[in-house]
Amino acid sequence: MKDFVELLLKAKSVSILTGAGVSAESGIPTFRGKDGLWNKYDPTELATLYAFEEDPLRVWKWYLWRMRLIASARPNAGHRAIAEMEKLFPKFLLITQNVDGLHKRAGSRKLVELHGNIFEGKCRSCGKHYSEEELSRIFPLADKNYLRELSEEEFKERILNGLKERELPECLICGSLVGPGVVWFGESLPENALSQAFKAAENCDVFFSVGTSALVQPAASLPLIAKRQGAILVEINPEETPISSYCDFTFRAPSSEVLSEIVLRLKEQR
Repeated sequence: MKDFVELLLKAKSVSILTGAGVSAESGIPTFRGKDGLWNKYDPTELATLYAFEEDPLRVWKWYLWRMRLIASARPNAGHRAIAEMEKLFPKFLLITQNVDGLHKRAGSRKLVELHGNIFEGKCRSCGKHYSEEELSRIFPLADKNYLRELSEEEFKERILNGLKERELPECLICGSLVGPGVVWFGESLPENALSQAFKAAENCDVFFSVGTSALVQPAASLPLIAKRQGAILVEINPEETPISSYCDFTFRAPSSEVLSEIVLRLKEQR
C-alpha cells in the first residue's frame, strides 16, 4: 500500500472501472437476485427487447422489484472514497458497469454509466431517453421515494398483483411503451459513454479495476488497454480475475476498506 500510494501521488490522470462488487457491500443483490419468485427466470428471458415486446408487464414488474431493493440501499465507504478521489486528481473518470446510481448518490460527478441507470427510461422505438425525474412523471410507480416507502405487502398488492399493462409508461414522442434505461442483452452500449471510457483508459496514468469480474466485454478490455498504454494497473477484488496477472498492484480485500485507506493516505501526504 505504501509503495502504491507513493506512485499514485505522482499521477495526473486516474481512471476507475467499477463492477457489482462495489455495490454488493451496500446489499445490492446480484442480477438474478435471491427472491424465489424470479429465480425461475433466466435473466436473458427478462432483460431483452424480445422479452419486453412479448410481455412488457412481466419485465416491468421484475425491474420495479429490483428498483425497490436498490432504492432502499445506501452508498458505502467505497462509493464515498471514489467520490473523494475525484477531487484529488486533475483528470479523473469513473467508469461503472453498475446501474444502481449509488455512485451519483455518493457524490461522483465525473462518471459514465456504461450499462445505463435503472431509474431512468428509454424508448426503444424512437430512442428518446428519460431522466429519472422525467420517468417518474410519466410512470409514478418508478419513483425512487415511492418504492422505498412501500412495504413488502404493499409492493405485492400494488405492483406484483395489481399493476396493469395500461399503466405502463408511454413515450411522449412516439407513443410506444418506455422501458428501463438500462442496456439489455443484445443492445449496444451508449456510444458516447463507451468513447469516453476508451479515451480515459488510453490516456490515464493509473487505472483501477474495482469489484468487477473482468469478464463482461467491452468493459473487460479497458484495464488491458490502459496497461498497454503504460498506465499502472491496480485491482481491488477479494477474488482473482482474468486480469490479475497483468496488474502491478492487487489488493485482495473489500473495496470499501482498500479505497478508504488509499484516500486517507493521499490526504495525509498531500
